[in-house]
Amino acid sequence: MVRADERALAASGVACLERCLPLLGDGAAGPEALRPLWAGLANGPAHWAVRLAEARELLKGPPERDTGAGADPAEADDAAGIDAADAVRAMLDTAPAAWSAAPLRAWAGDCSVTALALHRRLGAGPLDDPATPAVDPLSTGELRRQIRMLQLLAAGEGPSGLRQALNAATEGRRVLAAALSRRARGTGRA
Repeated sequence: MVRADERALAASGVACLERCLPLLGDGAAGPEALRPLWAGLANGPAHWAVRLAEARELLKGPPERDTGAGADPAEADDAAGIDAADAVRAMLDTAPAAWSAAPLRAWAGDCSVTALALHRRLGAGPLDDPATPAVDPLSTGELRRQIRMLQLLAAGEGPSGLRQALNAATEGRRVLAAALSRRARGTGRA
């Protein structure tokens, strides 16, 4: 990311968001939710701030729910999911409107760390179980996708590089959606 230009940095952050969209829950974000933002990347600074504002409006969360001491116990099981959705929305909310390398680099780095942490949390078994691997397949796959994303953006020129990056991010979104579906079936929530 050190040598990446503004477009590659912004695309890296948007790709992390794209891969984490399933964490927003059923119906919260359709598969096309970030397409206008991806399209805005092709135009660089001319449309970034406008497309970013549109994406924030589209993906803003529901009114806050109480998950504290007085919360409904039935909702307490969903607290981890709410935290994940909040983390995804925070990635979008903290995206800089300015098309400038330094803030975009910091944001892309934060998105990378957040996406890896969310994948690790979902992919890991119980931490007190000695059979739980130190590195799980879900977060390993996310790390590989992040590396591949940077390679695609570095090699691709203009719209073709962005199209390849979008395709790779979409594949990552599908992987996470499948993992969430398996997890829901395993806990009886499907």
